[in-house]
Amino acid sequence: MSDSAPAPLPEKLQSIVSMFRSAPKALRLQALLEYSKKLPGLPEKYVEHPEFLQPVPECTSPFFLVTERDEKGGVNMYFKVPEEAPTVRGYAGILHEALSGATPDEILSVPDQFYMDMGLTELITPMRLRGMGAILMRLKNDVREHAQA
Repeated sequence: MSDSAPAPLPEKLQSIVSMFRSAPKALRLQALLEYSKKLPGLPEKYVEHPEFLQPVPECTSPFFLVTERDEKGGVNMYFKVPEEAPTVRGYAGILHEALSGATPDEILSVPDQFYMDMGLTELITPMRLRGMGAILMRLKNDVREHAQA
């Protein structure tokens, strides 16, 4: 098993990972901040009913997520991340941009450590990187729960 290649990333995610990996360090941070600005707000139904949001307690910033299936079987995902946490918001923005509308199988097949290939280790503390891993794990758990519902 050790010589098998990891599952390929969904196309949009692969494109984002490649862009980050090839960008100079200063541009990587700028790109992450751009993704933080692109993160859409929560739909009104979740603003009014935050009890539907799943917390990610491993994240140092207050982070919440929820997923739902669309009529085509894809997954819509929503994140609640404070403005004061731009790197974590940026990561959420990347997940949203790359994976919203993807099938549950596509999301579940994303390698748990894919973000390590983005060249973020030079920019983000190990604690924040662990939080990113936890966010992806919670996202996958939520997708698993809703895929079976």
